[in-house]
Amino acid sequence: MNKENASKLWKIIQQAGDDLQGKLPDHPNHPKGRNPYAHVALCVKNKFKLSYKDIPDSLFDDVVQYIEHLKDNPS
Repeated sequence: MNKENASKLWKIIQQAGDDLQGKLPDHPNHPKGRNPYAHVALCVKNKFKLSYKDIPDSLFDDVVQYIEHLKDNPS
């Protein structure tokens, strides 16, 4: 992904993390609470099999849609 798109995507990930703050269900591996920013970044990495910076620019809109899905469906 080019630098500009990677920067935009990181801001979208941060906004999603802000939106998910306190909304993720409890998990026994995270007794002090879950990190929503790490959750979004990890979900993107698992879905697209690449770090957000390494995803092709052609998939930018798909990644944004997936992040919106994560915000609407905290898990």
